[in-house]
Amino acid sequence: MPVYNELATVERAIEDALSAELPVEARQLVLIDDGSRDGTRELLTSTTWPENVTLVLHDRNRGKGAALQTGLQHATGIWSAVLDADLEYRASDLGPLLQPLLTGEARVVFGTRSWASHSSYSFWYVMGNKGVTFATNLIYNCWISDVMTCHKAMSTELFRSLRLRERGFSIEPEIAARVLRSGERIYEVPISYTARSREEGKKLTALDGVRVLRTLLRCRAD
Repeated sequence: MPVYNELATVERAIEDALSAELPVEARQLVLIDDGSRDGTRELLTSTTWPENVTLVLHDRNRGKGAALQTGLQHATGIWSAVLDADLEYRASDLGPLLQPLLTGEARVVFGTRSWASHSSYSFWYVMGNKGVTFATNLIYNCWISDVMTCHKAMSTELFRSLRLRERGFSIEPEIAARVLRSGERIYEVPISYTARSREEGKKLTALDGVRVLRTLLRCRAD
């Protein structure tokens, strides 16, 4: 769980991650504070967490991608999945992602969001997501429906093998691109999603869309 300036939501996000019903006997939550400056870091370091919570601190803000790469270094389980700290996603939706992995039906599972008027940030946000997803399908000759989804799950070993290097939000398309370039197929399951507003802390911008396209092209050329 990457965390950056999420004081208003991080406690509830952690509780959700630890209490959600999942088809596993044990879980580890790796929290990566990415240089928060709003009191989040102080909250995380002053709280006594259960033994299955691992807290890692970045000395400065390095970006979501860097936080995920740090988290993978500290993951000890067979499977790894991503969950944000902003409550836009539900931890319980990780259950359907894990199920195909546990049965051997899939090796990589993404959660795909359904956009509705009450849960979408804006028209251009949805169109931007559809645009970069279309670009992914075109560049990699695949068919997925949501390349920018946070919910991505696979074996920890496979996750670590992807040669990830993006530091910011472009980590999302990089994960998809590396998976597809490795020859793996992406299995998708529907998940719930509620976008927050810019005032509530929404961080993605139009510039991130440009970075996503750059990342997709770079990984295709590797």
